[in-house]
Amino acid sequence: MNKTKPYNISKKAVYEAFLRVKANKGSAGLDEESIAEFELNLADNLYKLWNRMSSGSYFPPAVKAVEIPKKAGGTRTLGIPTVTDRIAQMVVKLYFEP
Repeated sequence: MNKTKPYNISKKAVYEAFLRVKANKGSAGLDEESIAEFELNLADNLYKLWNRMSSGSYFPPAVKAVEIPKKAGGTRTLGIPTVTDRIAQMVVKLYFEP
């Protein structure tokens, strides 16, 4: 029985993505988990993300809507992804733009 994952995503790529997301800072998403909180259980969190991404079962959660004022008046809505989703997006970016 072949137990390989359908998507060849390395654990190293997931860790590198985490380092880049951490360096970029950023606020918490809808789950209110900060980068510092994510890092408290880093190995488990990265393993879960790697496992879901490499098996094809990762689905991004909803984003946190934040309105920011425009210079000309009015507001613009930003979607803030969770830390986990930012790492997942960075993994994909690293594969497309090494």
